[in-house]
Amino acid sequence: MLHASLFIFLCIFAAKMNTPIYIIEEARLRRNLSLIADVARRADVEIILAFKAFALWKTFPIFREYIRSTTASSLAEARLAVEQFGAKAHTYSPAYTDGEFDAIVDCSSHLTFNSLSQYQRLHERVGGRASIGLRVNPEYSEVGTLLYNPCAPGTRFGVTANKLPAQLPADIEGFHCHCHCESGADVLERTLVHIEEKFARWFPQLKWLNLGGGHLMTRRDYDVDHLINILKGLHSRYPWLKIILEPGSAFAWQTGPLVSHVVDVVEDKGIKTAILDVSFTCHMPDCLEMPYYPDVRGAEHIEPASGDCPPCGQPSGLHGDCPHTAVYRLGGNSCLSGDFMGNWKFDHELQVGEEVIFEDMIHYTTVKTNMFNGIMHPAIGMLHEDGKLEILREFGYEDYRDRMD
Repeated sequence: MLHASLFIFLCIFAAKMNTPIYIIEEARLRRNLSLIADVARRADVEIILAFKAFALWKTFPIFREYIRSTTASSLAEARLAVEQFGAKAHTYSPAYTDGEFDAIVDCSSHLTFNSLSQYQRLHERVGGRASIGLRVNPEYSEVGTLLYNPCAPGTRFGVTANKLPAQLPADIEGFHCHCHCESGADVLERTLVHIEEKFARWFPQLKWLNLGGGHLMTRRDYDVDHLINILKGLHSRYPWLKIILEPGSAFAWQTGPLVSHVVDVVEDKGIKTAILDVSFTCHMPDCLEMPYYPDVRGAEHIEPASGDCPPCGQPSGLHGDCPHTAVYRLGGNSCLSGDFMGNWKFDHELQVGEEVIFEDMIHYTTVKTNMFNGIMHPAIGMLHEDGKLEILREFGYEDYRDRMD
């Protein structure tokens, strides 16, 4: 949580900007990076940044103090690794396109194929410029939301053990296995049982094993020591394998909020909606996709109830004494009917112009924002450790227009 006086300053600053803003807090980012670097050192593994969750390249000078590599899933991300991070990427894509493949190889230190058919068509074009890997599917994942489960039946990701030849092609040097989403160390422990049961017979033919992302080691209740012990145990069983983890959320977890403003308050059928200058579908899509309720500073999320008053469920005769006069559904400012979430209880009635602060809105947001309806991206700022707020980027009409060129 920000210091109270500093938070007030940021609210005033955001109000003067008259625009929503993501604020990355350098101190929190460095805390996460320090923890991740310590895990890598103690467990003797490499932990790299997955751009799919966080790709704000103006923060890369800070990242380079703690890590050496990144992971990409497209030519644009691979170029970002080389041109802005300063190191070739560990690259994986579900399907490499013919026209981009050679450029992707040029930007990659490791290149993982999703299927044996893609490997067979393209591996000779790698020409020794990158270490080749194959994504494998252990057919086990504890990810509860189907949208995020990479091992669900019928998945398009990875090769199952029954499709692999007993002797791998000579140029396949690694396996890549991604099964997690914001998971704990205990999930990795159980998943490894399945990975080793199905694929350990090929490990003597490999040089590296990439355990993918979803290892949320910077979450407060994550058992970091258990993770380190698990990875040390894996090393002891296969000492020749280099172990790689590529979390995304863990790097930017709890590193800053999205500051929005109330533009209007409307009411229908007893439901009050505070319309904001941000959009769930444009700026916080995971809230609708996963779905999940974000934390809102100074407010309590409550489940809706049946009755004449939707928030409290009381009959209309008691509604005059309803304790939920400050309960609001939060609505985005796009024309999508479902661009809303609710209900949140505030300690006061919301007024036009005041701030509504969404916590933990840096990972999987800035990389997913879109300009549906011509709605601008929020500005992006970094709150430095010395208390100064640097605006990294603002957006305007030209950004929307040029996307249509």
